[in-house]
Amino acid sequence: MAGLVLVRQRPGTAKGVIFVTLEDETGVANVVVWAQTYERFRRAVISGRLLRVTGKLQREAGVVHIVAELIEDLSPLLDRLLDPGFRHDGTRAGDQP
Repeated sequence: MAGLVLVRQRPGTAKGVIFVTLEDETGVANVVVWAQTYERFRRAVISGRLLRVTGKLQREAGVVHIVAELIEDLSPLLDRLLDPGFRHDGTRAGDQP
């Protein structure tokens, strides 16, 4: 899943587990990041605004959880939205169809 980071939580009682809430066009998902996974992907977890998370998906009563195995920071893609020539279809302003 890839989505915008809404919330990061590191409860003191969670024994090093971090919870990240992501949102995409389908809704929200709760990402569980175990301490060992956090150490591997610390920078992305701490500073990422747009993350792609690969892991085990769990659904229960309409709630989606992902136990993270791989976390990628895709935040630089958000910066492309500021480009005056950016178009959502992958072409640039002024390109001919």
